[in-house]
Amino acid sequence: MKPDRVLSMLGLAAKAGKVTSGEFSTEKAVRAHSAYLVIVAADASENTQKRFADMAEYHEIPMYRYGEKEALGRAIGKQFRASLAVTDQGLAHSIEDKLKQMLTTE
Repeated sequence: MKPDRVLSMLGLAAKAGKVTSGEFSTEKAVRAHSAYLVIVAADASENTQKRFADMAEYHEIPMYRYGEKEALGRAIGKQFRASLAVTDQGLAHSIEDKLKQMLTTE
């Protein structure tokens, strides 16, 4: 299995201090207009997925359902994470490009 480029890039963004994670921090970043990309774990609860989908749509921020809580957390050096926000525009665009590539090749 080839390495997951999205998770690798999330790790780089986290090391650069450009990722907020956890539901409270992600929501805070979205509401403060500092989030450029929101990722919600595919195994997050339906309520969590819907809440962030609605919030991201309202604030016009791209949101993707990707990975599992454990993988997202591990990628950014934390424990389980159901949601995270990328707070750097350039990194967010790069990660979104990778997400689009991966989702179109599946």
